[in-house]
Order: sequence, then C-alpha cells, then structure tokens
Amino acid sequence: MAPKLLIAEDDADVAEIVSFSARMNWPDCQVLIATDGQEALRLFREESPDLVILDVSMPPPNGFEVCQRIRQHSGVPILMLTAREATVDKVRALDLGADDYLTKPFDHLELLARLRALLRRAAKPSAEGEADFALDQLSINFATHEVRLEGEVIPLTATEYRLLEELVRHAGTALPHQLLLERVWGPEYVNDIHYIKVFIRRLRQKLRDDAEQPRYIQTVWGIGYRFVPTH
Repeated sequence: MAPKLLIAEDDADVAEIVSFSARMNWPDCQVLIATDGQEALRLFREESPDLVILDVSMPPPNGFEVCQRIRQHSGVPILMLTAREATVDKVRALDLGADDYLTKPFDHLELLARLRALLRRAAKPSAEGEADFALDQLSINFATHEVRLEGEVIPLTATEYRLLEELVRHAGTALPHQLLLERVWGPEYVNDIHYIKVFIRRLRQKLRDDAEQPRYIQTVWGIGYRFVPTH
C-alpha cells in the first residue's frame, strides 16, 4: 500500500521537490503539505500520516517543537530538513525524537533514499517463526515490535526499536559503531557516529538504564555497544 506523507515546509519550491521525490518511488502516495507548524499539527492529528518531513525553520511552532509534540503521541518516522550545518542542531533534532535529518540544499535522490530507509525500518516483518525475548523486567515481541518494561509498554520509534533488536539478537557481543550504523540505518551512514550516540541515549532513557551501571546496554569503549545477556 502506498504511504501517506506529511510535508511541513513553507518554501513552496522545496515542498514540491520533496513531493516529487516521494511520487517517484510511490506514484500512488498521498501527499499532505503544511506551510506552518500549526497546520502541520492539525494535519497530523486528522490524517495520521505514515511519514513526516519537517522543516526546522518554518513559521511557528518551528520544526523542533512540532517534532517534540508529535513524539509525545506517536512513533511515526520523522525526517527533519534544515539549512543549518552545525552538528549541535542536528543532534538537537535527533534528541527531540527525529529519526533522520537532511541539510538543504539536497539532492532529490538522496532524499528519496532516506525516505525509503525510514519506511523500511518502520515496516514490521511477518510473525512466522518469531519468538519473544525476555530478560529481567524487559520483554520484546519480535513479531509485533512491542517492548515492555516491568509490564509497561515502552513506546519506541521504528529506529529505536531496530537498534534495540540488533543489540538483543547479538546479546553478549560487542557490536562496533559502524556495524550498527550499517545494519540499522544503512551503509551510507557508517561514518555518522553521532546517530548511534543519540539513539543509545534515547534508548537508555526509555529503558531507565544507567550508563554507569547498565542493566541492558553496556558501552564498550573504543568499539561500540553490547547488550548485557545476564545479571
């Protein structure tokens, strides 16, 4: 089924490029365009899109705030568009719950690749042959992507879930940063170490995991991260 996309962008030319890129891959997709943050939030509530593309600098509320407010209620994939080159702004976007970002000006083929990757990570595999995982107070249903901690459902974004699943499926093994980036985000991300650092921090917060005395995710200095299989 073709996805439904929400594009929040006040520059009509940029919105058209994003819309064109989406329709290149999904000719039947439904594209919703908002020119400010208020309209973006309204369309999100009314239309429940499968993917959200947010411009950081659109009329208020800006993309950062819209992303934060969406994340309070939904794990929908979010791509941020920004004209800012500073790493601090990119990390801020990821910290607020974005799955990815793209700096303007961008190539429409790169945009398309990132949109494909976001939807691929969000897709749930067939339940056939899958088994549940349980350790301590943490349980994971690989078929439904449901994660529970002490019986409570923990809302994870698709990217957060994929990262956790990759760690869990290789419990006890130290997985290098580059390997996690390739398997979760894709080969074009292998040098973007800040993705891993931000998403590990987000996972630890949601799992109430102390980095100094980890119950689940252990930092292996100079290498990457390991899921702790036993206590």
